[in-house]
Amino acid sequence: MAELVYSSIIRIAKLGFAALGQRIDICGLEHLPLTGGALLAVNHVGYVDFIYGGVAPDRLGRRVRFMAKRELFDHRVSGPVMRACGHIEVDRADGESSLAVAERLLADGELVGIFPEATISRAMEIKELKTGAVRIAASAGVPLVPLVLWGTQRLMTKDHDRDLSRGTAISIRVGAPMVPDGADPIARTAELKLALQGLLDDAIRSYPQHEDGAWWLPASYGGSAPTLEEAARLDADERLRRAERRATQAR
Repeated sequence: MAELVYSSIIRIAKLGFAALGQRIDICGLEHLPLTGGALLAVNHVGYVDFIYGGVAPDRLGRRVRFMAKRELFDHRVSGPVMRACGHIEVDRADGESSLAVAERLLADGELVGIFPEATISRAMEIKELKTGAVRIAASAGVPLVPLVLWGTQRLMTKDHDRDLSRGTAISIRVGAPMVPDGADPIARTAELKLALQGLLDDAIRSYPQHEDGAWWLPASYGGSAPTLEEAARLDADERLRRAERRATQAR
Protein backbone atom coordinates (compact mmCIF):
# COMPACT_ATOMS: atom_id res chain seq x y z
CA MET A 1 0.00 0.00 0.00
CA ALA A 2 2.81 2.41 0.94
CA GLU A 3 4.54 1.97 -2.42
CA LEU A 4 1.26 2.45 -4.29
CA VAL A 5 0.58 5.73 -2.50
CA TYR A 6 4.21 6.84 -2.85
CA SER A 7 4.21 6.07 -6.59
CA SER A 8 0.99 8.06 -7.01
CA ILE A 9 2.49 11.03 -5.14
CA ILE A 10 5.56 10.91 -7.38
CA ARG A 11 3.42 10.89 -10.53
CA ILE A 12 1.46 13.88 -9.24
CA ALA A 13 4.70 15.70 -8.37
CA LYS A 14 6.12 15.11 -11.85
CA LEU A 15 2.93 16.48 -13.40
CA GLY A 16 3.36 19.52 -11.15
CA PHE A 17 6.98 19.99 -12.24
CA ALA A 18 5.87 19.87 -15.88
CA ALA A 19 2.91 22.22 -15.33
CA LEU A 20 5.24 24.73 -13.68
CA GLY A 21 7.78 24.41 -16.48
CA GLN A 22 10.55 23.62 -14.02
CA ARG A 23 13.99 22.67 -15.23
CA ILE A 24 15.54 20.39 -12.64
CA ASP A 25 19.30 20.09 -12.95
CA ILE A 26 20.99 17.19 -11.11
CA CYS A 27 24.74 16.75 -10.65
CA GLY A 28 26.43 13.90 -8.80
CA LEU A 29 23.82 11.22 -9.38
CA GLU A 30 26.62 8.65 -9.48
CA HIS A 31 27.15 9.15 -5.74
CA LEU A 32 23.78 7.62 -4.88
CA PRO A 33 23.89 3.86 -4.27
CA LEU A 34 21.86 1.70 -6.63
CA THR A 35 21.08 -0.74 -3.84
CA GLY A 36 21.39 -0.99 -0.07
CA GLY A 37 20.78 1.42 2.76
CA ALA A 38 22.10 4.98 2.82
CA LEU A 39 21.29 8.11 4.78
CA LEU A 40 20.79 11.29 2.73
CA ALA A 41 21.68 14.50 4.57
CA VAL A 42 19.71 17.28 2.87
CA ASN A 43 19.95 21.04 3.37
CA HIS A 44 16.73 22.83 4.28
CA VAL A 45 15.68 26.07 2.58
CA GLY A 46 11.98 25.58 1.88
CA TYR A 47 8.77 23.81 2.80
CA VAL A 48 8.83 21.58 -0.29
CA ASP A 49 12.34 20.21 0.21
CA PHE A 50 11.06 16.74 1.10
CA ILE A 51 9.47 16.57 -2.38
CA TYR A 52 12.55 17.66 -4.31
CA GLY A 53 14.87 15.71 -2.02
CA GLY A 54 13.48 12.53 -3.54
CA VAL A 55 13.92 13.56 -7.18
CA ALA A 56 17.53 12.38 -7.63
CA PRO A 57 16.92 8.94 -6.02
CA ASP A 58 13.79 8.56 -8.17
CA ARG A 59 16.00 8.78 -11.27
CA LEU A 60 17.50 5.48 -10.03
CA GLY A 61 14.11 3.99 -9.22
CA ARG A 62 14.60 4.44 -5.47
CA ARG A 63 12.36 5.93 -2.77
CA VAL A 64 13.39 7.97 0.27
CA ARG A 65 11.77 7.71 3.72
CA PHE A 66 12.19 11.18 5.19
CA MET A 67 12.49 11.97 8.86
CA ALA A 68 10.07 14.83 9.53
CA LYS A 69 8.70 16.70 12.51
CA ARG A 70 5.59 15.41 14.25
CA GLU A 71 3.56 18.48 13.25
CA LEU A 72 3.50 17.29 9.63
CA PHE A 73 2.04 13.98 10.75
CA ASP A 74 -0.55 15.74 12.91
CA HIS A 75 -1.79 17.88 10.02
CA ARG A 76 -5.11 16.70 8.57
CA VAL A 77 -3.81 16.86 4.97
CA SER A 78 -0.10 16.07 5.12
CA GLY A 79 -0.37 13.56 7.98
CA PRO A 80 -2.13 10.73 6.12
CA VAL A 81 0.19 11.22 3.12
CA MET A 82 3.35 11.15 5.24
CA ARG A 83 2.25 7.98 7.01
CA ALA A 84 1.08 6.28 3.81
CA CYS A 85 4.48 6.93 2.18
CA GLY A 86 6.33 5.37 5.12
CA HIS A 87 8.07 8.54 6.25
CA ILE A 88 9.41 8.72 9.80
CA GLU A 89 7.75 10.83 12.47
CA VAL A 90 10.19 12.71 14.68
CA ASP A 91 8.91 13.64 18.11
CA ARG A 92 11.40 15.94 19.83
CA ALA A 93 10.17 14.62 23.18
CA ASP A 94 10.98 11.04 22.15
CA GLY A 95 13.76 11.27 19.61
CA GLU A 96 15.19 7.83 20.31
CA SER A 97 12.17 6.03 18.89
CA SER A 98 12.51 7.79 15.54
CA LEU A 99 16.22 6.99 15.46
CA ALA A 100 15.39 3.33 15.98
CA VAL A 101 12.89 3.38 13.10
CA ALA A 102 15.45 5.04 10.81
CA GLU A 103 18.13 2.52 11.71
CA ARG A 104 15.76 -0.38 11.07
CA LEU A 105 14.84 0.93 7.63
CA LEU A 106 18.50 1.52 6.78
CA ALA A 107 19.33 -2.03 7.87
CA ASP A 108 16.57 -3.23 5.54
CA GLY A 109 18.32 -1.51 2.62
CA GLU A 110 16.16 1.61 2.42
CA LEU A 111 17.19 5.18 1.69
CA VAL A 112 16.40 7.51 4.59
CA GLY A 113 16.44 11.30 4.33
CA ILE A 114 17.28 13.66 7.16
CA PHE A 115 17.51 17.45 7.43
CA PRO A 116 20.47 17.87 9.82
CA GLU A 117 19.82 21.61 10.22
CA ALA A 118 16.50 20.59 11.82
CA THR A 119 14.70 23.75 10.64
CA ILE A 120 14.59 25.89 7.51
CA SER A 121 17.56 28.21 7.05
CA ARG A 122 16.30 31.76 6.69
CA ALA A 123 19.84 32.74 5.66
CA MET A 124 19.69 30.26 2.74
CA GLU A 125 23.09 29.03 3.92
CA ILE A 126 24.03 25.94 5.89
CA LYS A 127 23.18 26.39 9.57
CA GLU A 128 24.82 24.55 12.43
CA LEU A 129 24.06 20.84 12.10
CA LYS A 130 22.76 18.40 14.65
CA THR A 131 24.95 15.31 15.13
CA GLY A 132 22.04 12.92 14.55
CA ALA A 133 22.89 12.29 10.89
CA VAL A 134 26.40 10.99 11.50
CA ARG A 135 25.29 9.06 14.58
CA ILE A 136 22.51 7.28 12.70
CA ALA A 137 24.75 6.45 9.73
CA ALA A 138 27.49 5.13 12.02
CA SER A 139 25.08 3.05 14.09
CA ALA A 140 23.42 1.56 11.00
CA GLY A 141 26.74 1.04 9.19
CA VAL A 142 25.61 2.83 6.03
CA PRO A 143 27.08 5.65 3.92
CA LEU A 144 26.05 9.23 4.61
CA VAL A 145 25.37 11.10 1.37
CA PRO A 146 25.23 14.92 1.37
CA LEU A 147 22.59 16.40 -0.93
CA VAL A 148 21.86 20.07 -1.59
CA LEU A 149 18.74 21.66 -3.03
CA TRP A 150 18.71 25.16 -4.48
CA GLY A 151 15.76 27.09 -5.89
CA THR A 152 13.12 25.36 -3.77
CA GLN A 153 13.12 28.34 -1.40
CA ARG A 154 11.72 30.48 -4.21
CA LEU A 155 8.56 28.35 -4.27
CA MET A 156 7.65 28.25 -0.59
CA THR A 157 9.65 29.17 2.50
CA LYS A 158 9.48 31.07 5.77
CA ASP A 159 8.62 34.79 5.83
CA HIS A 160 7.69 34.93 2.13
CA ASP A 161 4.57 34.34 0.08
CA ARG A 162 4.50 31.21 -2.03
CA ASP A 163 5.45 31.74 -5.67
CA LEU A 164 4.51 29.03 -8.16
CA SER A 165 5.50 31.04 -11.22
CA ARG A 166 6.43 29.01 -14.26
CA GLY A 167 10.03 28.31 -15.15
CA THR A 168 11.72 28.41 -11.73
CA ALA A 169 15.01 26.54 -11.96
CA ILE A 170 15.77 23.86 -9.36
CA SER A 171 19.32 22.62 -8.79
CA ILE A 172 20.21 19.39 -7.00
CA ARG A 173 23.77 18.53 -6.05
CA VAL A 174 24.77 15.13 -4.65
CA GLY A 175 28.15 14.75 -2.96
CA ALA A 176 30.50 11.84 -2.38
CA PRO A 177 29.36 9.53 0.41
CA MET A 178 30.94 9.72 3.84
CA VAL A 179 31.40 6.68 6.07
CA PRO A 180 31.07 7.81 9.72
CA ASP A 181 32.62 5.38 12.20
CA GLY A 182 30.98 6.75 15.34
CA ALA A 183 34.31 7.65 16.93
CA ASP A 184 33.90 11.44 16.84
CA PRO A 185 30.41 12.57 15.79
CA ILE A 186 31.22 16.25 16.32
CA ALA A 187 34.21 16.11 13.95
CA ARG A 188 32.27 14.06 11.39
CA THR A 189 29.40 16.55 11.59
CA ALA A 190 31.85 19.36 10.86
CA GLU A 191 33.00 17.41 7.79
CA LEU A 192 29.38 16.98 6.70
CA LYS A 193 28.79 20.70 7.02
CA LEU A 194 31.83 21.46 4.86
CA ALA A 195 30.58 19.00 2.24
CA LEU A 196 27.14 20.62 2.19
CA GLN A 197 28.67 24.10 2.01
CA GLY A 198 30.77 23.07 -0.99
CA LEU A 199 27.76 21.64 -2.81
CA LEU A 200 25.70 24.73 -2.00
CA ASP A 201 28.44 27.02 -3.30
CA ASP A 202 28.49 25.10 -6.59
CA ALA A 203 24.70 25.20 -6.84
CA ILE A 204 24.55 28.96 -6.23
CA ARG A 205 27.41 29.87 -8.56
CA SER A 206 26.06 27.74 -11.41
CA TYR A 207 22.41 28.69 -10.91
CA PRO A 208 21.00 29.88 -14.26
CA GLN A 209 18.61 32.45 -12.76
CA HIS A 210 20.99 34.27 -10.42
CA GLU A 211 19.69 37.69 -9.32
CA ASP A 212 21.87 40.10 -7.36
CA GLY A 213 19.96 41.46 -4.39
CA ALA A 214 17.29 38.73 -4.49
CA TRP A 215 15.63 37.90 -1.17
CA TRP A 216 16.29 34.20 -1.78
CA LEU A 217 20.04 34.68 -2.24
CA PRO A 218 22.43 34.61 0.76
CA ALA A 219 23.86 37.94 1.82
CA SER A 220 27.37 36.53 1.34
CA TYR A 221 26.55 36.01 -2.36
CA GLY A 222 25.11 39.49 -2.93
CA GLY A 223 21.54 38.71 -1.93
CA SER A 224 19.26 40.28 0.66
CA ALA A 225 18.52 37.19 2.75
CA PRO A 226 19.33 37.59 6.47
CA THR A 227 22.85 36.73 7.53
CA LEU A 228 23.28 33.59 9.63
CA GLU A 229 23.45 35.78 12.75
CA GLU A 230 20.31 37.72 11.83
CA ALA A 231 18.52 34.48 10.96
CA ALA A 232 19.46 33.02 14.35
CA ARG A 233 17.77 35.99 16.06
CA LEU A 234 14.65 35.55 13.91
CA ASP A 235 14.60 31.84 14.80
CA ALA A 236 14.88 32.67 18.49
CA ASP A 237 12.01 35.15 18.22
CA GLU A 238 9.90 32.54 16.44
CA ARG A 239 10.58 29.95 19.17
CA LEU A 240 9.59 32.48 21.81
CA ARG A 241 6.31 33.30 20.05
CA ARG A 242 5.56 29.60 19.66
CA ALA A 243 6.21 28.99 23.35
CA GLU A 244 3.95 31.90 24.28
CA ARG A 245 1.14 30.50 22.09
CA ARG A 246 1.48 27.08 23.72
CA ALA A 247 1.36 28.67 27.17
CA THR A 248 -1.74 30.65 26.22
CA GLN A 249 -3.46 27.54 24.86
CA ALA A 250 -2.57 25.59 28.02
CA ARG A 251 -4.24 28.26 30.16
